[in-house]
Formats: sequence, structure tokens, C-alpha cells
Amino acid sequence: MATSLTISRLLSPASMSLSTATTTRTAPKSLASKFSLSPLALKLNHRSRLTPLSFATRTTPISAILSVGDKLPDATLSYFDSAGELQTTTISALTSGKRAILFAVPGAFTPTCSQKHLPGFVEKAGELKAKGVDTIACISVNDAFVMRAWKENIGVKDEVLLLSDGNGEFTKKIGCELDLSDKPVGLGIRSRRYSLLADDGVVKVLNLEEGGAFTSSGAEDILKVL
Repeated sequence: MATSLTISRLLSPASMSLSTATTTRTAPKSLASKFSLSPLALKLNHRSRLTPLSFATRTTPISAILSVGDKLPDATLSYFDSAGELQTTTISALTSGKRAILFAVPGAFTPTCSQKHLPGFVEKAGELKAKGVDTIACISVNDAFVMRAWKENIGVKDEVLLLSDGNGEFTKKIGCELDLSDKPVGLGIRSRRYSLLADDGVVKVLNLEEGGAFTSSGAEDILKVL
């Protein structure tokens, strides 16, 4: 059974922004009206239209099956222990008889997740545990190998446990799927960003973000209610 484990901090270029704005689609125009026939002009015109990576989706209503007062559904998650052995744990093992914080990110190694969300919980882990929190775990729809690499890259120790919900089992059960399949980076179906506080498996606080936004699910937001 895994109770204390580690998280990773989040990395990614600050220039890559996570936005919840929906891209406006316009009717295609002829190449002749947009570009000069010169190859150089075509190349320069193409570069000028590049846009930064965004986690915006076509529709991103804030909704989930899970709500405050609900019992967390059980699911199996995986991780690598300090000896490099693949292990599994369950939501019930992490939360039964304990005060636990679970937070989810859209993806390991992505910008906001690596620069803000995960590092925030690593930094505040001591304060959170001093206020009675037994377990702090980060969940992502990534495989366990990716989660281990992310943990090592950020240098997370035992402040936060990084858990793989590789098949999205838990994410689907709480209704927090985030469809990013329209993005060119190949993210597919991931998890919405959220943080929750559970007492003996019952949700006491739920901070659910819209898409990949990061406004209310950080460590500071949980500290305020403890």
C-alpha cells in the first residue's frame, strides 16, 4: 500500500500558454488572395500565422459526475517505487481513514503542470501535512514510465505521490475527461485539471478547472480551506 510518495515539478516553456479560449474558425480563402507567388513570400507569410500551443477545446463546460459529499469511486493506479519496481495502489487505499489531497493535471511535462501546479504542491506539502493531510497525490492520464521520468526530471522526493491513471479509469469514473484530440501535439483524451480534499474517501472540497486552466486548483487554494 502506498501512502507517502512523490510528485514531480512541472516543466515547460513559459512561451507555451494554456488557454481556454476557443479558436475562431474562418472560411478558407484562396491562396492567390493570401500569398504572393514568390516562394520566399509564401514562407514568411506562413511563419507569421503560427500560434502558441493551447489546451482550449471546442467545448469545455465545467461539469463532472463527482461533487462535494460524494464517496470517491475506487480505481487502480500505478507508479514506480524508489527501488524502480512497478507498483499499484487504489483510491480506497490512498483515502480510507485518511485525509487526502488528490489533484490532476492534463499531462506530465506540459507547461502549467510542470511550472506551477505540481511544484506548488511540492512546495506546500509540509504546510498541508502540518494541517492534518496524510496523503498528497498527483494523477495524470499518462503511463507510469512517463510519470517516473517526470518525477525524476523535476526532482520530486516524497512530498507528493505521482500516479498513473494510464487508461483513464478513475478519470472516467468521476466524469473529468478532457478531449484534446483536436490538438496537433497528440494529447488525446486526458484529465481536466482539478484538486480535491477527501476525508475518509468522501469529497469535502472540489476545485474543478475549465479545461487546462489554472485558477483555483492550486495548493494555496486547498490551504485556505484547511
